Amino acid sequence: MAIDQETVKKIAFLSRLKIEEDKIESTEDDFNKILDWIEQLSEANTENVEPLVSVNECSLQMRADEVCDGNQADKVLANAPMKEYGYFGVPKVVE
Repeated sequence: MAIDQETVKKIAFLSRLKIEEDKIESTEDDFNKILDWIEQLSEANTENVEPLVSVNECSLQMRADEVCDGNQADKVLANAPMKEYGYFGVPKVVE
């Protein structure tokens, strides 16, 4: 799949990126290089390769869930731009 200039403009619009007119051609080349690289990855033989969850073969230690440093609401809210009744205050966004 090749990317053309119209597709670059559409991608820029959808991702809210401003790409200058003189940069569209170089961006088109960059997108096509990325797609070529992805195509090379799909050629790799992964027939007998199990999917990895993590590269580290370790398990997490279980520990008791204990409160160790609580009751500091004043310190937590000290730099909050808005606070109400001991909570963070946020502006209303839904009418």
